Amino acid sequence: MANTESKTNTRRRYSSKKKPVKKEVQSIRMIPLGGLNEIGKNMTLYECMGDMILIDCGNTFPDSEMFGVDLVIPDFTYVLENKDKIKGVVITHGHEDHIGALPYLLKEVNLPVYATTLTKGLIENKLQEHTLKSPAQINVMKPGDKIKLGCMTVVPIHVNHSIPDAVGLAIESPAGVIITTGDFKIDYTPPQGETTDLGTFARYGQKGVLALLADSTNAERRGSSASEKTVGQSFAGFFEQAEGKRIIIATFASNIYRIQQILDLAIQHKRKVCVSGRSMIKNIQMAFELGYLKAPENVVIEPENVKDYEPGQIVLITTGSQGEPLSALSRMAGGTHRQFSVGVNDFIIISATPIPGNEKMVTKVVNGLLKLGAEVIYESMYDVHVSGHAYQEELKLMLNLVKPKFFIPVHGEYKHLKRHALIAESTGVNPQNIVIGNIGEVLRINKNGITVEETVPAGQVLVDGLGVGDVGSVVLRDRRHLSQDGLVVVVFTVDSASGQLLSGPDIVSRGFVYVKESEALIADARMAARQVIEKYRDYDYKDWSMIKGKIRDQVSFVLYKKTKRSPMVLPIVMEV
Repeated sequence: MANTESKTNTRRRYSSKKKPVKKEVQSIRMIPLGGLNEIGKNMTLYECMGDMILIDCGNTFPDSEMFGVDLVIPDFTYVLENKDKIKGVVITHGHEDHIGALPYLLKEVNLPVYATTLTKGLIENKLQEHTLKSPAQINVMKPGDKIKLGCMTVVPIHVNHSIPDAVGLAIESPAGVIITTGDFKIDYTPPQGETTDLGTFARYGQKGVLALLADSTNAERRGSSASEKTVGQSFAGFFEQAEGKRIIIATFASNIYRIQQILDLAIQHKRKVCVSGRSMIKNIQMAFELGYLKAPENVVIEPENVKDYEPGQIVLITTGSQGEPLSALSRMAGGTHRQFSVGVNDFIIISATPIPGNEKMVTKVVNGLLKLGAEVIYESMYDVHVSGHAYQEELKLMLNLVKPKFFIPVHGEYKHLKRHALIAESTGVNPQNIVIGNIGEVLRINKNGITVEETVPAGQVLVDGLGVGDVGSVVLRDRRHLSQDGLVVVVFTVDSASGQLLSGPDIVSRGFVYVKESEALIADARMAARQVIEKYRDYDYKDWSMIKGKIRDQVSFVLYKKTKRSPMVLPIVMEV
């Protein structure tokens, strides 16, 4: 018995001298699928221990080279490949660049969505426009909630933005805490609600934050952003100035703070409020139902009742602050609105700064309104708009509170990300711990560092009408070609048995030259096509692709030689 115990004790002493097994350093993978090196299309995937979550799912608007395209959304390829691992989609706030692509994702895969109350309402308005295979599960979250999604816990943190119910997020994972601010500013006098919850950000900073991802939109702007209340103060002056005139205010349909200030001033000046624009009407109805907008019942009137009041008794809130061609304000400027026409009795305020690329459209609308005799307040003439994004001093404060080990600037073009990186460096973040990522790069983050592992399918998908992704680079190239040089169609008819030319070739020009004024040029093009057909009379006329290629080349050569322009040439053969 004693001998057995001795052997046992020997074995125990021997095992205690074994080298301890190194514990694996846990990592979290962050994969930006949008929102880097661009404004909009925000979408980020996080993965830890086989579990995945998505943060935001937004769209952006097409640039001037995307002819006919309606929306641009992220590429969901990697998300769909890993749909069984994704525990949910968490939305920071209700702007289009954060929720606009959600209906397209939910058409492909049914994932639980987590959003604050107002954001949930905006998402539901958007989903009503789309037919989903199964109803979306949208869960309401509020600041301070702990949302368990696999091995990760997401905690919303209240922030100020140009829309109520915006939140930043703390993502608690086995690898550490990652803070993403979402779109934010620090407004010490917000028109509604509380200030940005700096205390919670600071508490996380004291405990230790692995990485901070922060809004870079205004990283180039010095100082601090103005309070939303300054817009209300400016509006108060304009209401006095516009006495006797109808006031028309164009703003974003989601800017609930601003709409409430307009309602308050309308009540104060005994004016009725009318709403124009489909998205504006839906959002305002929803905000009243949820209690985010408040006004007596008789203040808001229907468009058909506006005629019963004098111009000085009306405030019209409308869409079109970005000069969108089909918006209510654009149609008023063009004289094509069904219900409202603009004239000398109108005082118009465009309460927004043009998004880069929209300046020409906004200018066109302003010119149209001025020509109709209206008084127009727009852009930076007065304080009619303030940004919802933090300036440099606010970004420094956030960095100093959170004290991240690693910093990744997000939500901005490269110049914004680079400037934000320099700001982080000025607050004491080690430059080696600052990473400017790219869409599709997989960033592995742990306490030892950030490494770029690989790239996944990412980029942009174009939405044109009901088509999603069917407009690609080739189609855009053709549209660009058509817009620049036009189209020439060469049509001819041949006998299917003998190959004999029966009629044509006829030339049809669209966007290239006016045929009746360019008869000599058209005749040369027709002769060039005929020569090709005659030359290949004895060839196998079933191989039309070769012959049409020869016609295209020859006609293109003749047209370029005569005009120095290269229209798209489209040969069409009809066999009878």
